[in-house]
Amino acid sequence: MPSQMDDSDRERLYASFSENKKIPSPDRQQAAYETAREYLLRFDKSTDRYTPEMRRFVTEYEKVMRQFDLHRYYTAKNYAKSFEVGRSILQKYPDNFYVLSTLTEVAYDESRLGKPTYDDEAIDYARRAIGLVEGDKLTNPDPFSSKEVGRNFLNFALGWFLRTKSPSEAAAALLVAAKTEGPYKTNAITYNLLGNTILKGEYAKLSAEYNEKFGNKAPSPEQQAMLDQIVKVGDRAIDAYARAVALTTQPDQEEGKAKMLAQLTILYKSLHNNSDAGLSELIANVLSKPLP
Repeated sequence: MPSQMDDSDRERLYASFSENKKIPSPDRQQAAYETAREYLLRFDKSTDRYTPEMRRFVTEYEKVMRQFDLHRYYTAKNYAKSFEVGRSILQKYPDNFYVLSTLTEVAYDESRLGKPTYDDEAIDYARRAIGLVEGDKLTNPDPFSSKEVGRNFLNFALGWFLRTKSPSEAAAALLVAAKTEGPYKTNAITYNLLGNTILKGEYAKLSAEYNEKFGNKAPSPEQQAMLDQIVKVGDRAIDAYARAVALTTQPDQEEGKAKMLAQLTILYKSLHNNSDAGLSELIANVLSKPLP
């Protein structure tokens, strides 16, 4: 008799679960979840054909609901709670692209307000999310509209987080963002940061090495070769700054544009015999040329 009752309950619970699962409304999905939970609590040790399906549903439902909580806290600008929820999800699902990307967005939003609370942690999340995109195994690009948009933002954010910690690595990430379709491909901040990180990274390193090797020595072919290398790196920074200026077109951006132009002019003149000849033409045409 108990066995027959168990069988009857199995069928009844599964029928209820199956019916609710088919209807994509929040209430019916929650009902399916609660039924599946009851089933697994009562029959989890069984090996019947219903148990695997219910386990999968419960796991996926809980994952989605935790992601919903993360999204809710993020849109409410509760960044501390966002990270609390996100970290707990990543403990169980370390390759959850949605969570890695959302926490990167949370950290960037906080950081650009002058609060780099989560910068160090988000560097790891951004790198891991980029790895999932580049690994070409990503099937769902959420929270982005496409993989390319995700690649664009994640590389920009990584460049932002690393801009002072590791300028050379930041420049490499920003260059990817600048070459990838997405909102940061045509955003002046990408190119201003790219110019800054080129100067603070590769340019500064080469200049220091040049001064150490050739500072007090007579001209030589080796010295000229290294000087040419430095100029090429400087030209890449000039190109980036010129793009930033060219992309700054709104009336309320005039003050920022003037500062960027002044910075660009100083660098340009330092590499062109103290002359700004050709700079206006460079700015006017730079967006029609490929990135160097």
